[in-house]
Amino acid sequence: MITPVAQLRQSAQQEATRFPALLARAEQLAGTVLLGEHGRRRSGLGDDFWQYRPLRAGDTYRSIDWRRSGRGDEQYVREREWQIAQSVQLWVDTGASMRFSSHKDLPTKGDRARLVALAAAILLIRGGERVGFTGWTLPPRNGDIQILRLAEALSKDAEEDYSQPEARGIIPHARAMFVSDFLGDLAPMEAALTKAADRGVRGVLVQVLDPTEESFPFKGRTIFESVGKTLAHETLKAGDLRERYLQRLAERKARLEHLSRLTGWQFMCHHTSDSAQNALLWVYRAMDGGHG
Repeated sequence: MITPVAQLRQSAQQEATRFPALLARAEQLAGTVLLGEHGRRRSGLGDDFWQYRPLRAGDTYRSIDWRRSGRGDEQYVREREWQIAQSVQLWVDTGASMRFSSHKDLPTKGDRARLVALAAAILLIRGGERVGFTGWTLPPRNGDIQILRLAEALSKDAEEDYSQPEARGIIPHARAMFVSDFLGDLAPMEAALTKAADRGVRGVLVQVLDPTEESFPFKGRTIFESVGKTLAHETLKAGDLRERYLQRLAERKARLEHLSRLTGWQFMCHHTSDSAQNALLWVYRAMDGGHG
């Protein structure tokens, strides 16, 4: 009999082995993408001074420009050009539904989502950006230590079937990347996306699906069960559900595309049977295209 302590130790060991493996694969994937130069200078602003902006959480008092702040009641920070690397915030769905794979030769949706998100983070950080999560757990920073933190955090699974995006702590005028199968309730995602857009945030929605979720190849008696074992449905004629299922999936995709257009984001649907490199290239170009 396995004791709770032994189970905890075994789980911790599994997590500890997952994160360096994820990091190694993401490093390799990122290495396949040629990271081009994309300077941040704006014409007519010189090489040094960029702008004043209000003091915000995370700034030190040493960064305050007291001369500018003395003109009013608000405190301002003097940003220099080399300091204006964009902040990029990630939300990667780690819910139980993402642990689905229809075939042993295919990665789970969660594995692919983590891989593409971390590889994109590596490219962005090495291009001078600051990358972190939405919410307060891991704010955007740069450097190799931040890549390790992201890899470790992404290696953990959530317990619920469908996790929800964290809308708190979204930095105004940052960029963002939401990765999920988007098969759960879309209302929390819509709220987070609207909040981000209201703050001038632009980004990408990446829907990751298993190929069977697109084709619905089921016939006859079938038991559909959620990965988290919280939902189950048995039918004797699975084929009769196909048309209705495909229609609802198409409606969901159309809703995601419509939301993206309304908020100035970009949307793509990626299948785990396709190349991770293609997904990463799309993400990187979409994020770079929205730079500044």
